Amino acid sequence: MSVHDLNRRAALKGMVAAFAAPAVFRRHALAAPSETVRHASFGASGMAWADVQSLAGSPYFKLVAVADVDRSRVGEIKARFPDAKVYQDWRKLLDEEKGLDSVNVSTPDHMHAPITMSAMQRGLHVYTQKPLTQTIYEARRLTEFAAGHPNLVTQMGIQIHSHPVHRQVVATIQSGAIGKVKEIHSWSGKDWGDLNPRPDRVDPVPEGLDWNGWVGVAAERPFIKDYYHPGVWRKRLDFGTGTFGDMGCHILDPVFESTGLTKPKSIRSALDGPGSDSWSLDVHVHYVFPGTAHTTEELSLHWYNGGARPSEWVQALLGTRKISHQGSIYIGTDGVLYSPYIDAPVLLPEEKFKETKLPEPGGSDHYRQFVDACRGEGKTSAPFAYAGPLTEMVLLGCLATRFPRTTLRWDPQALKSPNVAEANAFVRKTYRKGWEVEGL
Repeated sequence: MSVHDLNRRAALKGMVAAFAAPAVFRRHALAAPSETVRHASFGASGMAWADVQSLAGSPYFKLVAVADVDRSRVGEIKARFPDAKVYQDWRKLLDEEKGLDSVNVSTPDHMHAPITMSAMQRGLHVYTQKPLTQTIYEARRLTEFAAGHPNLVTQMGIQIHSHPVHRQVVATIQSGAIGKVKEIHSWSGKDWGDLNPRPDRVDPVPEGLDWNGWVGVAAERPFIKDYYHPGVWRKRLDFGTGTFGDMGCHILDPVFESTGLTKPKSIRSALDGPGSDSWSLDVHVHYVFPGTAHTTEELSLHWYNGGARPSEWVQALLGTRKISHQGSIYIGTDGVLYSPYIDAPVLLPEEKFKETKLPEPGGSDHYRQFVDACRGEGKTSAPFAYAGPLTEMVLLGCLATRFPRTTLRWDPQALKSPNVAEANAFVRKTYRKGWEVEGL
């Protein structure tokens, strides 16, 4: 993604026209079911490559173009899709590819919102990887934009959302099998963080990598080998969201859906916060939510990652079972549901539930849902109307880790903490000059 010197006046004029002209959205309104979906990918390797391969499972999918800042990482996608045009600058792709129907945004977290918003403003259906955005403000703005343009098909890349095991957990909780849920403990053994400061050095930018384009909306900085790209950007405050953002959107997804959670009343981080440049290795965040139809009057939700785990009394609820690497424990008024990540849920105590048959709602293909919905067949199961609020909840936990051992109250309408003013500086970020996106 080489530096793309947009004429700012022309760009803004075009953006205004996109908002003003309904024809933009009619052009990409839901297509007839027999039509091919002409698609572009933002990202060519890693999760982007996995996303494109899965989307291509539909016979109606056609990859037209791909944009990736690193030319050394486009080989696999070009080998399978030799006719796809390759760009290095995502903005140039959006400007030049006029016949697109849809895109997937599978880049580092900090670029999810700017690319997604830019695509939606052009009337394109969007499949965006989790977390939907890097900041709470971005998540709210994407959610609002999608709500205002109902012909746009949106889906967040939490493919486990459509897995039969996930559907079974949701159905079991909503059936009332364990009564009203009063407490939930969720965790991931991943440790996307770093205790060390940023190395004090500058390394040569590898051939084929547009470093300026990779930094994108973030503040300018020198390239450091093996510190940002590829992959390790998840650890960095300016580019990723740590383990919480990486896995929280997956593991807390059935928690969020099954209990019908709304906005938390408060969030508190129990362990040390991140460093100056990187997220924490170990996290324990406690949320308090108002009650819903599936919970008691108040719900207590605990998230742990890295080496942190639920307390001994919570693990004792599992009996002789060893706690899984990732998963959740739902504590209800009439029992417990243990949900190892992507594994069959278990009702406890076993003696009480030995005759209980779990519901079997089945699952579906998360990617096929998106392609079919772009063609006018059916709907997606994790549109931004759902994924945006889920992402906000997760990112609130990330924000709380910056203020250890401090209870943050939360005002969801104002998008701010009324009692910890310093926290509000992290709700939204300022994009680097020249990389601004209308609406963000």
